[in-house]
This record gives sequence, C-alpha cells and structure tokens, in this order.
Amino acid sequence: MTLEPSVRVPLLAAIPNLRAFAISLCRNGDQAEDLVQGALLRACANISLFQPGTNMYAWLCTILRNQFYTECRRRRRRFESIDALSEIKASKPEQIAYAEYSEFCAALAKLAPKQREALMMVAASGLSYEDTAKFCGCPVGTVKSRVNRARAELARMLSIDGPELFEEDPVFNAVISSGDRVAMGV
Repeated sequence: MTLEPSVRVPLLAAIPNLRAFAISLCRNGDQAEDLVQGALLRACANISLFQPGTNMYAWLCTILRNQFYTECRRRRRRFESIDALSEIKASKPEQIAYAEYSEFCAALAKLAPKQREALMMVAASGLSYEDTAKFCGCPVGTVKSRVNRARAELARMLSIDGPELFEEDPVFNAVISSGDRVAMGV
C-alpha cells in the first residue's frame, strides 16, 4: 500500500510523539513500541476514514489510545500495579540525572490518569488545549484545569519551585513549566 505524500509525511512526523504518548500510557518501552506499531498499522488500514485537513496526530492518538484501552481490557488480569513496578525498578541510581528521572517518573505515575493524560498530551506531545479537549471528549476548560492541577501536583510531589532546579531537558521543562506559576506556589 502506497500512501499519498500529503498523508504519509504527517503520519511519519507524528511517530516520535506517538511513542512518547504510548510510553506515558503503558510505562513500558517494549509495550509502547508494539502499541505504536499496531496503531500505525490500524491507521494505514483505515486511512480512508481520515479526513484531509484535520489533525493527523490527534487522529493517530485516538487510534493509539483506543487500542491501549482494548489491550488493557484483554490483559486486565496480567497488569501489574504501579507499586509492583516501582519495587522492581528500585535500585541505587548511579547518576543524579537518573535519580531525578526516576523521581519524576514515580511522581508522574501517581497523578490521576486523566490529569496525566492531559498533561502528556499538552506539555510533552505539544497538542493544543482544543485538540486535547476533542481527543478526551471534554470541554477545553476541563483540560486546562487538569493540566494546571497536574503541574501543581508534580511541583508539590517533587518539591520544586521551577524547572531551573533540574538539568536541561526540554520535555521535563515543558511538563512542569506553566504560564500560571501561581498554581505551583511560585
């Protein structure tokens, strides 16, 4: 199957962000790769359903999220709790960056699922509040509220006043930064 360049280019450009979104959903690199691959296969098989002129990335995220939920229902008995995963990965970090990353991942995992999803879509994946609202099926104000609460909760859990306390990491900085610093107590 050969895709038209007008469809193929945005589809290929979305892959890195799809990987990041998949990792935020399943918290496992191998599962995330499988999830992205399955979503891309499903998207290619159903490319006739894509409406040209709309947001390709949002369409792919919808497919990926629906596929993730389907797999969750299938594997409900096999899913490990977040606590079990944190015990498995507990080890002494060799570097400060690894310790910060682990602490950040643990804090991110403790967020409410809807807050984490909205935060990852807006801050890490770069979707607009409007696209995220359409994707999540809720008002824009709800998405803004979820993102703001998630940022504030992360800041509280990590005991940070701003991104300058951490090494340069554009994704981390985007997730914790907010135009409204009042919510984080700054």
